[in-house]
Amino acid sequence: MLRQTLIRKHASAPAKTRNLGFRWRGGEIARIEGLSDAVFAFAVTLLVVSLEVPKTFNELAVIMRGFTSFAICFGLLMQVWYEQYVFFRRYNMQDTGTVVLNAILLFVALFYVYPLKFLFSFLVNGWMGGATRVAMPGGGFESIIEPGQMPALMAIFSAGYLAVSCIFLLLFYRALRKRSELELTPLEVLETGVSIGASVINAATALASLAIALFAGPGYGALAGIIYPIVLCPGFTIFYTVMGRKKRLMLESADVRESESAGTPVA
Repeated sequence: MLRQTLIRKHASAPAKTRNLGFRWRGGEIARIEGLSDAVFAFAVTLLVVSLEVPKTFNELAVIMRGFTSFAICFGLLMQVWYEQYVFFRRYNMQDTGTVVLNAILLFVALFYVYPLKFLFSFLVNGWMGGATRVAMPGGGFESIIEPGQMPALMAIFSAGYLAVSCIFLLLFYRALRKRSELELTPLEVLETGVSIGASVINAATALASLAIALFAGPGYGALAGIIYPIVLCPGFTIFYTVMGRKKRLMLESADVRESESAGTPVA
């Protein structure tokens, strides 16, 4: 059967070329990937609450309160890194357009480290009932964020989310356009289409959030953030269910064709 053949083929292939049905064309780490890893490592370093060892327990407690927001931001950055890693392992594209898009992706990842950290530090602080004001160097206190500034903060986050989604959309679309040159199999073309569809869902959600933040008024800042789980959770569930069914049908059809050509019954 085709499915069993694929499993045997990838089980016997070197680990660096194995990806369960999608041939990894990337071999040794290219310079573009090495640079990307260094940039993502630096971005994670910027997320760290403090580079100094705490001198008192109170300082340690302040650092520990930032653990949750750090974990969320770290997870989001790692998600972007992994998507980029999979792209280069699958397609190994090093053309000028891909290099430019990857450079823009790294720029956005670095630029949005502090907005990302600020947003989730603010949200986690609010969920935990933390202080809403911070001490300033002059001795006064200032609110972390004014109520009317929340839409602007969500607009900044959504613009970054939209940019990253569009970059991946363009990267996978370039791979799809080069399917003949890359010798993509029908299953690989389908998987590339799934990646494009996922990027479209992310981009559409970010665009809706950005529109709410910019045009709905100050009272709708929270809605600009809530729309992400409202849309993404059911959206991805439906999308991956439908595409998973298409993938199974494709594999079953291939099994039938292979069995007919071999003159054996389908298992």
